[in-house]
Amino acid sequence: MDYKSLYQASIADPYNFWAEQASEFISWEQTWDRVYDYDFTKGEIHWYTKAKLNVCNNCVDRHAAVEPERQALLWQGNEPTDSKQYTYQELLDNVCKTANVLKELGVKKGDRVCLYMPMIPETIFTMLACARIGAVHSVVFAGFSPEALRARIIDCGSEIVVTADQGLRGEKIIPLKENVDTAIAELQQVKSVLVVKRTGAQVPFNHGRDHDYSTLIAKVNPSCDYAIMDAEDPLFILYTSGSTGKPKGVVHSSGGYITYASFSFHYVFNYQPQEIYWCTADAGWITGHTYLVYGPLAVGATILVYEGVPTYPDSSRLWDIVDQYKVNIFYTAPTLIRALMGHGDRYLKTTSRDSLRILGTVGEPINPAAWEWYYKQVGNERCPIVDTWWQTETGGILLSPIPNVTKLKPGSATTPLFGIEPVILDQDGKEITGEGEGYLAFKASWPGQMQSIFNDHKRFIEVYFSKFPGYYLSGDAAKRDADGYYWITGRTDDVLNVSGHRIGTAEVESALVKHQDVAEAAVVGCKDAVTGEAIYAFIQLMDDVEAIPNLKDELAALVRQEIGGFAVPKHMQFTAELPKTRSGKIMRRILRKIANGDTESLGDISTLGNQEVVSRLLQQQQDD
Repeated sequence: MDYKSLYQASIADPYNFWAEQASEFISWEQTWDRVYDYDFTKGEIHWYTKAKLNVCNNCVDRHAAVEPERQALLWQGNEPTDSKQYTYQELLDNVCKTANVLKELGVKKGDRVCLYMPMIPETIFTMLACARIGAVHSVVFAGFSPEALRARIIDCGSEIVVTADQGLRGEKIIPLKENVDTAIAELQQVKSVLVVKRTGAQVPFNHGRDHDYSTLIAKVNPSCDYAIMDAEDPLFILYTSGSTGKPKGVVHSSGGYITYASFSFHYVFNYQPQEIYWCTADAGWITGHTYLVYGPLAVGATILVYEGVPTYPDSSRLWDIVDQYKVNIFYTAPTLIRALMGHGDRYLKTTSRDSLRILGTVGEPINPAAWEWYYKQVGNERCPIVDTWWQTETGGILLSPIPNVTKLKPGSATTPLFGIEPVILDQDGKEITGEGEGYLAFKASWPGQMQSIFNDHKRFIEVYFSKFPGYYLSGDAAKRDADGYYWITGRTDDVLNVSGHRIGTAEVESALVKHQDVAEAAVVGCKDAVTGEAIYAFIQLMDDVEAIPNLKDELAALVRQEIGGFAVPKHMQFTAELPKTRSGKIMRRILRKIANGDTESLGDISTLGNQEVVSRLLQQQQDD
């Protein structure tokens, strides 16, 4: 493959290029009037207008019709002895039955269905069932607190929640049904809760509102016609953190999204028939949507889904699974790689991993040391690493090496996929040519691009298109080297990336100040060897309040309750005062430097109302 000539051809004639991809990867009930029509200044994005299709049909039916016995889904439970397998025909049967259950509960085309589920087959059945009948699913990561779940249910207007009695994560039991009950207490909006039995534990059951999945499944027909959807009908809503504190409901369309998911999966992972593909992402995140479910299934892949954690029962678990299922393609997060690297090579030496052909990373930049360990120790220097950059908003991978085509550089997302036009902008919005560093933006749309923020198109325009009109602004900073390779250098807004989880600083601050002893909080990111970025909270207490020993524990519990355990600050520093400008604005630039130990050059602090607070924070940090 000649990457450069193919890339230039895709950029020179994007209209025909994206028409060809849609025709190659997707089965349409009706073709389009126009391939695309977009205006970044107005936040108007349209792909494959007037075309019709069904995403579930593309992911399941068409494969079951040709090869019904082909393996579709391999499920590995939390315990090594717990596993299930489904052919494409069996997947189709289960999806159809789940779709009929949803219809019996009153779910109609366009309704929003909220999922709060563990990583079990029923989660994927339900996502695909929603796509089959034209309902819009909104999957909420099962690590979120009841409060966070409630906010998302209210925002998307869901009248039904699908959950399980409990979830299993290593030695932990997650009280999913109890969390749902807490989330929807006195919430008249929710009419039905569909409960899958995972552990069989006794959980509260509200007769009339709550329904047992297994009981209903046993009564319904295993066939269900799929709905004919417009290409621009929404497929799902997925919430991602925003700098204002309120999560954004990212809306993805049906036709454009599934075209880009299948196209990018094909090129980035070079999937071959009969191979076993394993993406370790949870279905509650965009990676789980695009590269665990929709992209792979659209091209007829065999996917592996794992319920548990990487270190249960010990740190060789992932590599044991690779050997057990003969995994060929493995896609995971740098945080996980760093964590397993920290446990040493002895957990690798009990396995061969000879089946691996391609390794991938997602969620954040991977540091060169972890990249080298992943390449040399995990892949035995045989497997190219596709270090992918993309976002919830982009729907799919935009920057990535292509296996055995792109020359690799540890830590770089390398070059754009075909049809993708990245640019680096300076502070004035001017494009930087050649080498340079600045704002990472995109000058042309692509099929997987989000359509809007649910019920808030004005915010969609403000967040992504207002700063530099005519461009999609990613919110990330990047540099481009002499070879044209891209390196992601961090966020340009107040959203942190911790272990691949995007966390709004305002969300964490809002949780901290709910404590009666906290007057104000400022949250910034700091570098971390394991998670890439960690949360550092500077906390100003109320007058006459002392930082008692268990106060940090109380604050951690509060953040865990309000958002989830992944948002708990790793570092908390109590202070009598925060550095503020004379206008009262917290100078976060200074706090970031303090949190990262970069204090030799604090820059201009002349606008601070009280410059002495900086030296006090530094001294306090040294004393601690």
